[in-house]
Amino acid sequence: MQYQTPTPWKKWAALTCGLTLTLACALGYAKPPQEITVKKKSGKGTTMNTTDNMGKATFAGGCFWCVEAEFLDVDGVISAVSGYAGGHDPAPTYEKVGSGKTGHTEAVQVTYDPRKVSYATLVEIFWRSIDPTDLGGQFADRGSQYRPAIFYHNAEQKKIAEDSKERLEAADKFDGKIAVPIEVFRNFYPAEDYHQKYCKLNPDRYKRYKNGSGRAGFIEKFWGKTPPARIPVTPENDGVVEVDDPRAACDLTTLSDAELRAKLSPEQYEITRKNGTERPFANAYWDNHRDGIYVDVVSGEPLFSSRDKFESGTGWPSFTKPVKGAKVVEKTDRDHGMVRTEVRSGKANSHLGHVFPDGPGPNGLRYCINSASLRFIPREKLKDEGYGEFEALFTKK
Repeated sequence: MQYQTPTPWKKWAALTCGLTLTLACALGYAKPPQEITVKKKSGKGTTMNTTDNMGKATFAGGCFWCVEAEFLDVDGVISAVSGYAGGHDPAPTYEKVGSGKTGHTEAVQVTYDPRKVSYATLVEIFWRSIDPTDLGGQFADRGSQYRPAIFYHNAEQKKIAEDSKERLEAADKFDGKIAVPIEVFRNFYPAEDYHQKYCKLNPDRYKRYKNGSGRAGFIEKFWGKTPPARIPVTPENDGVVEVDDPRAACDLTTLSDAELRAKLSPEQYEITRKNGTERPFANAYWDNHRDGIYVDVVSGEPLFSSRDKFESGTGWPSFTKPVKGAKVVEKTDRDHGMVRTEVRSGKANSHLGHVFPDGPGPNGLRYCINSASLRFIPREKLKDEGYGEFEALFTKK
């Protein structure tokens, strides 16, 4: 059966809900969404994708009420939050996402204790909650805003998800090919409050929707009523990555171009990978006066120190020299009818900017650098971020 893409209003009407989306927003039931960011901690035994040592897993499988419901009562799951993932609008709402124009898909972010439940188990639960052969939506909900996906937070999650997908494909359980993409995590915004724990707060309406959409019947047909077996936790399947050197958590050089594009902002990608140039006086660090060092936004390699930064009047961060030990590569640049000296980072080959012979330092150089190519590590965070050897720069008289 072919379905038309349901609008947010039709979806609410189908549930015979007396409180419409428009009224809910007008009365203030919906709070502005806030992005959930991935925090990185330093030290042995901490992880790349955890907050307070808890893991994060993000799944999209059509209506987030139904996906969320599968994880709420799983032992080891701390929380399951309905929201919007993968889009370009920094303030998504149910109405905007429902239009299909924001690039987001309805998703659920699971916070879990990796000592109690493996990421591998969470992936198996996800497969059993969706139609993995349908990329155009899920059941009665059609359109890109209902597309399924697994958003991985680190290389371990990616491998676990890919291996699980291969096993599911090999099992030849479904009529079609397993179509769910496995994509790098980009962003997640919690949905409005009235969407959270919908299955518990509105159990009758939830059951009618799940049955009426065709999801319940599909799951019972292909999986029966037996819950997925729990896969025992091991260091290889818990979905978190132990980091001895916190710098490693910020090194993106192993990512594919598509993955890197998803991780960086559009401006960061355009400048570092496509040799772009940001606007003067409208970038992050041109007037930054704090003590600290500047590292490559792609690799984390140290590049410049605030001790060598000066006001050039150009509107871009300017330095008299790279920090000691920095692997900065200089190349002749003949673009735009000029002959200039381009500056690139050694490890990531990121385009940084240009160097000119009009600086105030002893060597007479001015390294004119794009802020979008840099990440600033303030003095007080150098040790925690893995750059403790540079603390001496700010203690010498």
